[in-house]
Parts: sequence; structure tokens; C-alpha cells
Amino acid sequence: MAKNRTLLALSIPLIIFVIVCYFLFKGLYSDPRKLDSALIGQPVPEFTLQDIYSPEKQYDRSIFTEQKLLLNVWATWCPTCYAEHQFLNQLAGQGVYIVGMNYKDQRPKAIKWLTDLHDPYKVSLFDENGMLGLDLGVYGAPETFFIDSKGIIQYRHVGDLNAQIWENELSAIFAKME
Repeated sequence: MAKNRTLLALSIPLIIFVIVCYFLFKGLYSDPRKLDSALIGQPVPEFTLQDIYSPEKQYDRSIFTEQKLLLNVWATWCPTCYAEHQFLNQLAGQGVYIVGMNYKDQRPKAIKWLTDLHDPYKVSLFDENGMLGLDLGVYGAPETFFIDSKGIIQYRHVGDLNAQIWENELSAIFAKME
């Protein structure tokens, strides 16, 4: 009887160790950029946000209809956003319609950023408190949502957009959208 208890007491840490190893091993092969979103296939949530340049100008989700576009979530406190910005200018130069959403940031810093680095956005939303970001399930910046001409979210990309990711993965997704 005492031998069984000792064996049981020794096997519990082994079982816990195996379970922890399973989850760690599984995490090694997951893509941190692939985060499922409950909003894929859903319309952009309702919102009202100010224009980053003109606080008296307000936008709602109607800006996400009539053409396919990218909604890029960015902030001046985000170093990856800085790295991504030049590529966004290139995409805008190629005719990709991009809406920017400045996320949990300070308006003067954001305007200076866009002035200094050039503004790739057709519309620049100011989400000072992160409310639309919260509704979209944003984890941080940068994140980019692919929205079709009906205002439906088709894809979510976490992390920076760059030429390699765009060419290898995302341009095909964008091209398929209507």
C-alpha cells in the first residue's frame, strides 16, 4: 500500500511535466501573427471617431463601404509602426486605399509623425481611448484589417506589413476581395 502511494506521488509531477511540455512544444510551431478574430466575416463595429487632423470632423463605419481597403492600426509609441510606415507609403503609392487608425496616442505626436514621414492614409481616425480598437479585438499596434467593399472584415494581420509579407501572403488575399 505504501509502495502504491509513493509511486502515485512520484507520477503526479511527471504527468504535470508532460502536460507543460506539450503546450510548450505546441507553441513552438504556432505563428504569432495568426490570431483568429471573431470579427472575420462580420461588419466593422459601429463607431464614431474624430479625424486626426480636424477634431470637428467625425467618421463612422460608412467609410468602410464602396471599396476594398486596409485599416491600419498604428501609434507613435510603436517602433514596429515606424518600420512599417515606409511600406505603407509604397502601398498607397500603388493605389491601395488605406485608412489609418491612430491608437491610444497623442494627437500632436501623431500629426507630427504623419507630417514628417508622409501620410499614406486616405482617412486618419483618432482612437485616443482605444474604444474601436477594443471592439476590433486589437492586441496592440501595428495590426491591419482587410475590409471588403461591403464593410466586412475579411482578414486580420498582426504585426508589421512589409514587402516580403505582402508579396508572399497578403497581396493575394487583398486581390481576391471585392
